[in-house]
Amino acid sequence: QVQLVESGGGLVQPGGSLRLSCAASGSIFTIISMGWYRQAPGKQRELVADKNSGGGTNYADSVKGRFTISRDNAKNTVHLQMNDLKTEDTAVYYCNARLYTNTRSWDDYWGQGTQVTVSS
Repeated sequence: QVQLVESGGGLVQPGGSLRLSCAASGSIFTIISMGWYRQAPGKQRELVADKNSGGGTNYADSVKGRFTISRDNAKNTVHLQMNDLKTEDTAVYYCNARLYTNTRSWDDYWGQGTQVTVSS
């Protein structure tokens, strides 16, 4: 009913930039928030950045000043501009959307993940 599709991952050298995009489609009543999580091998999934419906944002301390999250509400799309990438940013990045599909309850939905590798 709800699908999130990510794009924009790849291989980049330290100090480089990538821009991730995620588009949500399907039975969306209203979006509470959209954001990005990442998971490195052997580690738990962690929040990178998110943006709520009021425009408020949250960033992991490790990415503040380097990453910028933005949303295009008309297209149900979220972007993550990643600058000054570091080796420790290497992970699979997952798009997340917390949304209502009806007026009764909300759920979290996840994209399939896109690999970001930062290596020299």
